[in-house]
Amino acid sequence: QVFLVESGGGSVQAGGSLRLTCAASGNTYSGFCMAWFRQVPGKEREVVAVSYYGDAGTYIADSVRGRFTISQDNTSTKKTLYLQMNSLKPEDTTMYYCAVRSSSCVKGRLESWYFGYWGQGTQVTVSS
Repeated sequence: QVFLVESGGGSVQAGGSLRLTCAASGNTYSGFCMAWFRQVPGKEREVVAVSYYGDAGTYIADSVRGRFTISQDNTSTKKTLYLQMNSLKPEDTTMYYCAVRSSSCVKGRLESWYFGYWGQGTQVTVSS
């Protein structure tokens, strides 16, 4: 079992920045990937960014590339995922979710079902 808790959402004006944090605990191990998704009501959950363990790199969706950065901080007891969001736009407004796949990850698999554990979400609101 993996437990995820997101924080850092809020309301900002267009052009502003927010940093989302996801604290993972429980049965995590080294060979997994962590991701940020977002979901607009009535639409499918879409991937924003993925962080692969170690030096395996990251994935950033085209819609946020150049504005958002994903990073991961691992210690012996817990793992923390970040999403630095700069130059925010009103269309970035929605719920953001942290997700974990607690087994080996194949780069390029971006479907929401591929990630078995989810946080409760944090709301990001960008006003124009």
